[in-house]
Amino acid sequence: MLKNKTINVKGTEITIIKRGNADYISLTDMLKAKDGDFFISDWLRNRNTVEFLGIWERIYNPNFNYGEFAIVRSKAGLNNYKISAKEWVEKTNAIGLKATAGRYGGTYAHKDIAFEFGMWISAEFKIYLIREFQRLKEREAENLKLEWNFQRTLAKINYKIHTDAIKEKLIPHELTKDQINMKYADEADLLNVALFGITAKMWRNQNPKLKGNIRDYASIEQLVVLSNLESINALLIREGMSQKDRIQKLNYTAIIQMKSFLTNNSTKRLESPK
Repeated sequence: MLKNKTINVKGTEITIIKRGNADYISLTDMLKAKDGDFFISDWLRNRNTVEFLGIWERIYNPNFNYGEFAIVRSKAGLNNYKISAKEWVEKTNAIGLKATAGRYGGTYAHKDIAFEFGMWISAEFKIYLIREFQRLKEREAENLKLEWNFQRTLAKINYKIHTDAIKEKLIPHELTKDQINMKYADEADLLNVALFGITAKMWRNQNPKLKGNIRDYASIEQLVVLSNLESINALLIREGMSQKDRIQKLNYTAIIQMKSFLTNNSTKRLESPK
């Protein structure tokens, strides 16, 4: 089950859970919007409800128990007959309703059935329920699209980084021997020097009027490379490589990756909209 979500329908918070590829909406939460005493068992004993549930299960559930369903249908509507959601599921092997326990316990229904249940709250409530659910799905679709585009762009960038063989001016500059031999107690500064050519303190001394630090003013390309350098540095530390050798290797890596970025038009997609 994926992370639960909620929608607000006319002031009522309603939980939605994911089971497989299907959304199930909390009927228990929906009941809070109903005036007067009303229970899910009251809805289930209605003959029209049973007929609707039977049709839905016939379409979507190949393992539906029609024998037990026939018994429930024959008793539906009688004054002395009641059935809970849990009993309905156990008797008929239904999949449209879910009776759950725990933190998000209660009765949940597949969205098709939940929309039908919404009519029992009120016609207005059903319309707002459908509208808010649609808004949620639209937001999810947009988020998935953005995430997919971002991942696709990163994949192209990484491919470019590993295959590019550009022969242009190197950025950042190769470190001097003095820079390579210098001791950097702070590993963060080791990365700063490998990528930017200066330590954080040196940058602050050069830019006394600017707020923040050197990384706050880095380009998105530099930040991606910096993230890559952090992972590489951690690996080199575990391998026991000296700081002198690490900074030289990290600087070389930064040069290769920044060369690729500078000629890769795909990175433009990562820029924030103006």
